[in-house]
Amino acid sequence: MSGASRGRAARGDVIERVICVLPLFHIYALTVVLLSALSRGNLISIHQRFDVEAVMRDIEVKRATYFPGVPTMWIAIAALPDLDKRDFSSLNAIGSGGAPLPVEIASFFERKVGKKLKSGWGMTETCSPGTGHPPVGPEKPGSIGLMLPGIELDVVSLENPAKVLPPGEVGEIRIKGPNVTKGYWNKPKESAESFSDGRFLTGDIGYVDADGYFFLVDRKKDMIISGGFNVYPQMIEQAIYTIPGVHEVIVLGIPDQYRGEAAKAFIKLKPDAKPFSLDELRAQLTGKVGKHELPAAVEFVDELPRTPVGKLSRHELRQQKKPSQSTQPGGRS
Repeated sequence: MSGASRGRAARGDVIERVICVLPLFHIYALTVVLLSALSRGNLISIHQRFDVEAVMRDIEVKRATYFPGVPTMWIAIAALPDLDKRDFSSLNAIGSGGAPLPVEIASFFERKVGKKLKSGWGMTETCSPGTGHPPVGPEKPGSIGLMLPGIELDVVSLENPAKVLPPGEVGEIRIKGPNVTKGYWNKPKESAESFSDGRFLTGDIGYVDADGYFFLVDRKKDMIISGGFNVYPQMIEQAIYTIPGVHEVIVLGIPDQYRGEAAKAFIKLKPDAKPFSLDELRAQLTGKVGKHELPAAVEFVDELPRTPVGKLSRHELRQQKKPSQSTQPGGRS
């Protein structure tokens, strides 16, 4: 036990037990888990890799009180066949970060476990947290929360980063604050291009609502231009997660002779689920996404690639699938 922990124990303060599965070289683990826990004198239960049953032992047996994870970890926990019989009562707080959390997973987890699973947002360039959720406030499914104290966030036009957009309009999120980097080491051109009016251009596309809550739509570099429309893969993925039997999904843009680009869904199914046709997929998504957002192709895979942090990796999947297959007008691949 650390000196800080002994001091707190002597005072009768509660010592939290934090689960750390994220690698400590990642800014999320470094700031939200390691430095935050140490500054409070809390205990950290460190795992070398994510194993769902090992994490559950920490929760059920060692009585962990806080578990910050990434969406793929929460998807794995939500897929436990006996989820509603597992004991999560020791947890005072849970959180998701590193990537957008599927709204359906958060809703499913709350229904089954009774715990609210919310997302925050941050980047390496912002020393991690930029937004968070207050202890009490309105329910905002899919939100990454409010800007943290001392930090300024706004949303600007994708065509003109100096033009600030009003609430509800989708654009690129900018950030300013004492936690934000001044630039990239020995990369003056990239550094200059990353700022507008003294604010860092995050590359994240999103919007802010009338209450000041921010929402992510996608990464700018992952946006698909289909028939002149902006198509955001993450929004299609959110809709696909509502389909029974879907375990994980990544949507990529692929060449399309008619529209320039079209969406293709790569889906990993749950063990007891059966593949479905593209027409069945499109039928289930109709009304949930726009017509121009409906996938033009679908592929079922045994596994989807991950980053070292455990997030699903569009970049790695894109590299694996090169060269991409073209679709015909109206298309199928």
